[in-house]
Amino acid sequence: MTAELVRGQNHTLPQTRLEIRISAGAPVVAGATLGDEQGRVAGVEWIAHPGSPQLHGLEVSRQAAADHRLAVDLDALPDGVHRVTVLLALPTGAGGPTRFGAVAAPFVAVTALDGTEIATFTLTGLDSESAVAALELYRRQGAWKVRAVGQGYAGGLAAMLADQGVDRAAELAGTIQEAVARGLARSVAPPPPRTPEGDRVRHAPAPGNGQPPVPPPAPPQPEPLAEPAAPGGPINYAHPRRQPTAPPPPPPAAPPARPGQPAQPVAGDATGWSMDERLYNQVWGMFEDLARAVAAYRSAVDFAESRMDQELERTLSDPRSRIGGAGDRAREEARAKRDELTARARESLDRDLAQLAAESAVVEPALPAPYAGWDNPVWHGYRAPMEIPMALRIGDLHLPERADLRIPLLVRLPLERGMWIDSGRTASEAAALTGPDQLRRLAMETAVLHAARLLAVYPPNEFTVHVIDPAGSAAGALAPLVRSGVLPSPPAAGAQGVSAVLAHLTRRVDLVQMAIRAGAADSLPPDLDPAEQLLIVNDFPHGFDDRAVTQLRYLADEGPSVGVHLMMVADREDASAYGPVLDPLWRSLLRVTPVADDHLADPWVGHAWTYEPPRTPPGSAVLDQVLERVAHARRTGSR
Repeated sequence: MTAELVRGQNHTLPQTRLEIRISAGAPVVAGATLGDEQGRVAGVEWIAHPGSPQLHGLEVSRQAAADHRLAVDLDALPDGVHRVTVLLALPTGAGGPTRFGAVAAPFVAVTALDGTEIATFTLTGLDSESAVAALELYRRQGAWKVRAVGQGYAGGLAAMLADQGVDRAAELAGTIQEAVARGLARSVAPPPPRTPEGDRVRHAPAPGNGQPPVPPPAPPQPEPLAEPAAPGGPINYAHPRRQPTAPPPPPPAAPPARPGQPAQPVAGDATGWSMDERLYNQVWGMFEDLARAVAAYRSAVDFAESRMDQELERTLSDPRSRIGGAGDRAREEARAKRDELTARARESLDRDLAQLAAESAVVEPALPAPYAGWDNPVWHGYRAPMEIPMALRIGDLHLPERADLRIPLLVRLPLERGMWIDSGRTASEAAALTGPDQLRRLAMETAVLHAARLLAVYPPNEFTVHVIDPAGSAAGALAPLVRSGVLPSPPAAGAQGVSAVLAHLTRRVDLVQMAIRAGAADSLPPDLDPAEQLLIVNDFPHGFDDRAVTQLRYLADEGPSVGVHLMMVADREDASAYGPVLDPLWRSLLRVTPVADDHLADPWVGHAWTYEPPRTPPGSAVLDQVLERVAHARRTGSR
């Protein structure tokens, strides 16, 4: 029976191999400290955090996330450890909440390896605190217990570490937050919160599959639709040009299922003000479903492996079992049980994957142009839109459990962060098989496809693209943009061209910011282009002096809030001479690759997803056709 703890209450732990599961209303940093009998932490080597996630007997998450699973083996902890304190903190500099009072109360559960809850604790009553000691596992008279702590710290992670006697706590807190920032840079931003009626239908797996129980994660905390708020506030879920006056219509009904069969999928089974919004919610629902289904499968496999290890350890610890064939039989039986549990888990996963694949087969052909791949026939009937769409497809994601099940990666519009298309060699197999020159060419071609899609999904003359190509090395890849006439000026070359474009966009950012602060947005100069601006930078830092680098960092920091966005096509190694000066620039951009690479993480469980960049079908002229229609619409102002 699960013990529901309140602050200060304790409960005896029946076993020493545990999971600590954390659910929060926003991404949080999870870590743990090891303490002696007085609770003192001997040093940084007794602290597990995203920058150093593994200790003997303890492993924590490598990034900030709304859900965490911490693995604990109390018997494997270092000698002298009598206390394990689980810490939570809000990431700094991420534009999210700065105090726990602004998010849903975190929920912490101590579970067995099969998911059975032993004790739970909901951390209520937090307000200005940005860090909290959630609970502690402690040893008393040879037995381990769990205590609900809930001690918050308004001074943040540094104050909490200092309270545990950690030397140079502020320095360590900065190191931890730096590691978190690197993790957030590779994480896909979560979608806006759903209304209670906006959750999609999820079909439960068939009972009796024999899989070890894995409890479902805590449901997302719903938030009402809201007007734009200060950083950290709720995201406006309504389209900026749409003024809804009635509740959204219900999603289309799915065809009735035959007895014993799951319901047939239907495109648009999430609620929204339009079919586009329903499809957006449905795609994100599929993304989340796949992430959690694979997490449950991997957890079940880990449980099966752990159970086999425990059975072998118990059997072989008895000297009698080592005589004759008893030991061999015990090993065979343990492996057979492991294989049976793993097979059942895989069977359950395959059912979930088959259902998601069937849903994908229905949804993909129904996607509108902004969400559709370049091979979708919707592009052959392209017409310039009258309003900005909710989101934009920038590629596909998949997991190794089923590589052919691709989830469209949709990002909200207007863009909230720029993009970095990494033209350097990565650790992926695809990159290893691709030469350096080909990687650079593919990176620039990927940038052109992203820019073309942005131009196509915005109304005529509401999106402008500028290009910096200092050495002219990307002339071939840029040809579709140049010959169609969608660029307001030729790609800038040389140091003088770099300086001119950066000065132009920096001036625009300055003028718009001053007008907003003065409440005089209608007094902008007549020569200022009111459209959203995208700057594509190729071959960085070639052609950039220190002043140009500073301007580029300024555009990355201040540009998105006033409609100026960066798309960097660069190899970070080429800019290594600048050292850590450029680290904030790289972290501010969403890194994607020109070839398949498993570097992106989901916001729910932190899987490493393989990103597939967009591609046009071989021999297709769809890109040129779409850009010609975009150019025509820009010239005539018509669709």
